Amino acid sequence: MRLVASLDGPPGAPVLVLGNSVGTTRAVWDPQVAALRAHFRLLRFEHRGHGGSPAPPGPYSIADLAGDVLALLDTAQIERVLYCGISLGGMVGIWLAAHAPERIAALGLCCTSAFLPPASLWTDRAALVRSQGMGPVADQAAGRWFTPAFRRSDPAAVTGIVDAMRGVDPEGYAGCCEAIGGMDQRASLASITAPTLVIAGAEDPATPPPHAAVIASGISGSRLTVVRGASHLANVSAAGQVTDALLGHLLASRPA
Repeated sequence: MRLVASLDGPPGAPVLVLGNSVGTTRAVWDPQVAALRAHFRLLRFEHRGHGGSPAPPGPYSIADLAGDVLALLDTAQIERVLYCGISLGGMVGIWLAAHAPERIAALGLCCTSAFLPPASLWTDRAALVRSQGMGPVADQAAGRWFTPAFRRSDPAAVTGIVDAMRGVDPEGYAGCCEAIGGMDQRASLASITAPTLVIAGAEDPATPPPHAAVIASGISGSRLTVVRGASHLANVSAAGQVTDALLGHLLASRPA
């Protein structure tokens, strides 16, 4: 299976892979693209069922989704990358850094978790979209992803991201939900050696700061940044702070 992806940026620059949260497309990284592309070749991909990528029948596992990324790198003949992921994208990054450490030169984990119970939340959500489509979860997404203040200040950004969610394939979304529900990567954190930055939104109800603290405490030498006034998609609502934090970390960690 081949994911939809794009690769652009300065020829010869290190490759930076950007992984999206469940229910969003690679457009979720638009606030960071210009700044990151000045220094890196950006490989942006779409999870199964997102942004036109195929959606085989679920359930999926985090290992399945990470395997999709490895296959993408192999096809492009890219041996070693920097990786940043939001939410589900971060979960995939944890797996890659723990199980394919030779491929990951540095890691940025934004608004994510190594373990996100209860599993029933995710199986129920998967059942909901399989029976009713993406409408019910899209209707509730803005409240999880953005603070009330941001929803008032930039309604166009909120609408664009939520509308993109309505176009996600329900089976792909459901399978990704089941991957999250079946995940427990806490024991893998200690094996990660890539330089790691963990970012949390102070007002994130989906993966609150204590989840980021578990990751940061489990990965030796990692750093934790909590962004005030930001919810789950902190890179959108606090774009400048997240961009600066990621860029500083990646430039310090990039391979020669």
